[in-house]
Amino acid sequence: MTSPLFPGPNTTRRTLFKSAGKATAVLAAAALTLSACSTGPATSGSVSTASSSSSAQFPVTIDHAFGKTTIEKQPTRVATVSWVNDDVAIALGVVPVGVPKNEWGGNDQGSTPWKDAALKDLGAGFGSEKAPVQYSEADGINFTEIAKLTPDVILAAYSGLTEEDYKKLSEIAPVVAHPELAYGTSWQDATTIIGKALGKDAEATKLISDTEATVKEEAAKYPQIAGKSFIYGYALPSDPTQTGIYTANDNRPKFLSSIGMKLAPVAEQASAGSKEFFVPWSAEKVNELDSDIFLTSVEDAGEADAIKNDPLLGQIPAVKNGGFVADANKSLVLAISASSPLSLPWALDTFLPQLATAADAVK
Repeated sequence: MTSPLFPGPNTTRRTLFKSAGKATAVLAAAALTLSACSTGPATSGSVSTASSSSSAQFPVTIDHAFGKTTIEKQPTRVATVSWVNDDVAIALGVVPVGVPKNEWGGNDQGSTPWKDAALKDLGAGFGSEKAPVQYSEADGINFTEIAKLTPDVILAAYSGLTEEDYKKLSEIAPVVAHPELAYGTSWQDATTIIGKALGKDAEATKLISDTEATVKEEAAKYPQIAGKSFIYGYALPSDPTQTGIYTANDNRPKFLSSIGMKLAPVAEQASAGSKEFFVPWSAEKVNELDSDIFLTSVEDAGEADAIKNDPLLGQIPAVKNGGFVADANKSLVLAISASSPLSLPWALDTFLPQLATAADAVK
């Protein structure tokens, strides 16, 4: 499964998740099987209404891309995979027993500023006795380390789990997989699903409302952003074959749309019917990527200049016209790419002014 942060065949720089087949086999996973997990035929991917009250009386059943998962009682030992899921659990006041390291965009602790702050507030900062165990996902899902923690639920509402991954993890504990598209779960849906799984429906609803209100309030300070068309893409001067754009399924365009911007028609057309978060685009046709603003991540300012001066990539209309946002802050890229109720409020003070500067440059 290709990483949603940096898609494409160039795995030396971009792939954070590799094939689960390369991961270490599960240690005695069968012995850790929990009877609370049940699966069934794949369904539409919505949260089940097995619990109708905000107190989330258990058991609850959650539909997802690989079937159904029933959680018999409120979890007390929560493990997470991928991004976002740990942020949501922590934002809901639940300290997981284990979380993946942030090996791209993270700090020296393998964490993020927003996660560190939230864990500290819960008395569980990394380095403390109550802190979650961290495991690497550089070589795929770390089945072995997750199994050692004997979780009673594994959160993967935002993830790119394969069916094989799901089955392996289900031998350890009930798995809350993504509802439909790999890496296509909005932070709102991830929060709703995880709130249901943890018995915190009401808290999840309030968290979504509060976060959306914060985003709306901050975005309103930059009225020039509203209505501007955008494309969030990827452009690599050293390898034009890596050029592409993120579809409407991805959280980057979802966030930009939520603050009043408009996905450019060419990106809308590329997204139509797609089940992918990213589609490649020929570098020879980047002049067709017409939008007011073009956003991408870069390694450094030098790479941003290289895109502007590249004979092909420099023909992207927004790059030519000054509506170019090239972000070299990996933590900021992560905060928007894998957006969560913790990461978005942290990112707004830096990200919105960048957008406003690009919007001001639009002729």
